[in-house]
Amino acid sequence: MRALCGFAFVLTLVVVLLGAFTRLTDAGLGCPDWPGCYGFNYVPASAGEHALAAERFPDAPLEVTKARNEMIHRYAAGTLGLTILVMALVSLRPANRRYRLPAFLLLALVLGQATLGMLTVTLNLMPFVVMGHLLGGFTILALLFWLWCRQGAYKGPQPKMQGVSRLFRLALAALVLQIALGGWTAANYAALACTELPVCQGDWLSQWQWSAFHPHGMPAETYQYGVLSQPERATIHAAHRLWAMVTAVLLLALARQLGRHPGLRLWGLALGLMVLLQLALGVANVVLHLPLWVAVAHNGGAAVLLLILTGTGERLGRFGEEKWQEAWQFSPAGHTSGRTISH
Repeated sequence: MRALCGFAFVLTLVVVLLGAFTRLTDAGLGCPDWPGCYGFNYVPASAGEHALAAERFPDAPLEVTKARNEMIHRYAAGTLGLTILVMALVSLRPANRRYRLPAFLLLALVLGQATLGMLTVTLNLMPFVVMGHLLGGFTILALLFWLWCRQGAYKGPQPKMQGVSRLFRLALAALVLQIALGGWTAANYAALACTELPVCQGDWLSQWQWSAFHPHGMPAETYQYGVLSQPERATIHAAHRLWAMVTAVLLLALARQLGRHPGLRLWGLALGLMVLLQLALGVANVVLHLPLWVAVAHNGGAAVLLLILTGTGERLGRFGEEKWQEAWQFSPAGHTSGRTISH
């Protein structure tokens, strides 16, 4: 089960990065149908297949490179779905009973992701659906990593959790919101709406448009390349930048707290370094005008930050669980209470 979980985790990370690559190369509609591509289960290759594709979808000319990017992403996502299905089936064994709930939760999430993947195509990249698809992928990634961490043994000093758990929850909530804002920025093609630092196109505050955050957005036949006005896109970009500062402060404060505890010191160091790298990648996206590999790395950096917090949360949860067990196993007088909890 641990091997399956590890394989699924690595595959999910690949799928998340492929999804970012597909989106950033404008290949989200590289195949206008789903789950196939122009009616095939692969990218049309021969002249006859190209002619048939043009006949089937006359309003969506075939671009082989974009179609290939989209289908590679779909193949990887399909393999991930089958892997998680195997995990759910393996969890039905009595020996794997404790993994049953998370395994079937993962299966439900994958089915939801498949539905969102279909809607991404059929609704022509509607921003709310695209952002939900992104968040779903990150959720599966974090849950798999949490499950993999739970299966490992840990022997080390227990930290004093006073103050750490509360800051951890704040930092996690801030990061999730920042990832959602990043997804909204990408889905509305607002990454290049501001090309200056640290402000956004001069007096951006006077142009603030709350309509930029309406979940349904502006009705359109297709949302590819964005449909919002420049002030609305600048609003989205500015919100992503401003919340990035809040998130960075909270994450760095958490990294400092974690560094004080031997059992969490490495997590704190990794978190601090990753925050600085992610900020540098964000600045590079603006200064260099969104180069592809920097943008993909920025997406990957967000995933790594979430994984670091997931691992930290698992460790904090395990320490809290052990303290709770000790409190129930022993009475204040030092005698066994009779109500024991197995680890």
